[in-house]
Amino acid sequence: QVQLVESGGGLVQAGGSLRLSCAASGRTFSSYAMGWFRQAPGKEREFVAAKNWSGSSTSYLDSVKGRFTISRDNAKNMVFLQMNSLKPEDTAVYYCAADRSGQGRVRAEFYDYWGQGTQVTVSS
Repeated sequence: QVQLVESGGGLVQAGGSLRLSCAASGRTFSSYAMGWFRQAPGKEREFVAAKNWSGSSTSYLDSVKGRFTISRDNAKNMVFLQMNSLKPEDTAVYYCAADRSGQGRVRAEFYDYWGQGTQVTVSS
């Protein structure tokens, strides 16, 4: 069982930055792929970024490439999402998720554990 707790959300102006953190419990964290997803009001949850268990493979949503960076610290059971050059369309609840396969897939249905989410609001 893995428990995930996100933090770092908030209100920021367009062009600003935020760093989301996700703290994971469990001794097997390093074997899991970790992903970030987001859900805006009235929209489906969408993939944002993922990193496989070793960190050797990373995937991003096209619209965040070059602006967002996912990273992980297996020694501290943490995963991060650095978000730069934020846009109003990035406004959403952001979720951290863990994939037992270790692969870092882009579809939400493949993820086994989810955090409660953290709100990110970007004002224009």
